[in-house]
Amino acid sequence: MKKILLSFIVLSIVVSGCATVQSIIKSTFPYTATLIVPTGAKSGVTLTTTSTASSFDQIFGNQTGADYIKEVRVTSVKIEASNPVNQNLGIFKSVKLFIVNGSNAEVMVASRSDVSENIGNNLVLDIDNTRFVDDYIKGSNLKMRMEYTLRNNLTSDVSVRAAVNFSSSPNPK
Repeated sequence: MKKILLSFIVLSIVVSGCATVQSIIKSTFPYTATLIVPTGAKSGVTLTTTSTASSFDQIFGNQTGADYIKEVRVTSVKIEASNPVNQNLGIFKSVKLFIVNGSNAEVMVASRSDVSENIGNNLVLDIDNTRFVDDYIKGSNLKMRMEYTLRNNLTSDVSVRAAVNFSSSPNPK
């Protein structure tokens, strides 16, 4: 009888542990994209660039990972210079970042309208977490679109890596 009870306790711990690990893994997750600002972009004008976004699940082939989450909200958004890596992001006067789903519906997730001239090579944007973004995250072909206004004309292309972090609740199936 003790062996059966002990086996049941161990099995319970393992099963609840797996659910807990899945919950922890899926409770926060990032999507990233590399956006290119071309040399010919004019200053003082609102311009846009778009790129495909990828997540941990897509990279490692877990196509059903989104089925296990619900109530997805934006928790943080950061852009950083990736080429050249020491590029000062003070080149931007303002930045807005949108996520775009496979049917081209989009939602603004973050913005910054007061970018300092000497901000450095990374910039944390002000998030909009007033709504759930499940309809944008669940599915394929997620893209990021950045609207920006340059402070000055560029002498070379600038690549920025955008990282949008999301939080979610587990969705038991």
